[in-house]
Amino acid sequence: VHQRREESPQAADREAQQNLFPPLVNGIVVMLIGLTLIPVGMDYAAGGVAAADYGAPVNLLMAGVVFLVTLLLNRFGKGFLRHASLLVGVVTGYALAIALGRVDFSAVSDAGLLAAPRPLAFGLEFHVDAILLMAFIYVISAMETIGDISGTLAAVDRDATTQELRGGLVADGVMSGLAALFSAFPNTSYSQTVGLVNFTGVVSRHVTAISGVILVVFGLVPVVGAGFATIPAPVIGGGGLIMFSVIFASGAAILHRGVVLDQRNMIVLAVSLGLGLGIELRPDVLQSLPDWVGTFFGSGLITGGLSSLVLNAVLPVEANDPVEPA
Repeated sequence: VHQRREESPQAADREAQQNLFPPLVNGIVVMLIGLTLIPVGMDYAAGGVAAADYGAPVNLLMAGVVFLVTLLLNRFGKGFLRHASLLVGVVTGYALAIALGRVDFSAVSDAGLLAAPRPLAFGLEFHVDAILLMAFIYVISAMETIGDISGTLAAVDRDATTQELRGGLVADGVMSGLAALFSAFPNTSYSQTVGLVNFTGVVSRHVTAISGVILVVFGLVPVVGAGFATIPAPVIGGGGLIMFSVIFASGAAILHRGVVLDQRNMIVLAVSLGLGLGIELRPDVLQSLPDWVGTFFGSGLITGGLSSLVLNAVLPVEANDPVEPA
């Protein structure tokens, strides 16, 4: 009896999760994350949006080398080379950039060796309007986090558990609070890592934990950050294009594994992707509306993700929803 009492709330949590964030919604959100990031990767590959030499052949050459080396090693490499294919690709592209004279090391020589964060450097104030705005933004961020967790677990061909989703959301909230105290930006899940995990197949929590410790140490050594900042945008873009495309494919894998694309689900998928991609490609469509509309719905991920949530909640699920013959 005691065991059943413990299992009952867990079963209720799982049911609530499946009702609000079923594989259909998770898959759409992950696909939208990939779709909204692919243009960013393309801009980086071309040299960066504000670059005077945007789209220059030398930029495309560097991005292309990273892209090809990463792809070839991932498909034909063995062991370490396969798992580290992106790292090897970026290092190769960086070496090429140095050889082409496209790397400026002046910032490295000016950077300090050690630095510590300054707690409450901007003071501590509470504004109701800002709190309400950030609360809404955190709801959207939570939706992205759920999508990222689901996309990551696509690498091991299973859905996220309620405990895993709750843990990811709690981690975002707690670490964002600590970040504010240490004068840093709020935290959220890093969508690009979804592509990295699915591309390399490395899903170990130990690897993630060790990487986190390394990043914390690097954050205290400005010269390391300055060194990473010297990596040219095309080198980042070459690897990013693969990662962002893999994120989209991970979302498709979630749909393929756990969703029957009947007429009802096809409508949810089509409308959500259409609205999300439409806003992402043509954000000016909202320019004549009040500013708050653009603030809340100016992102394709937000518009498409919310559309999938609402449509999945309101459209009835029919026992038999056959596709009528022409």
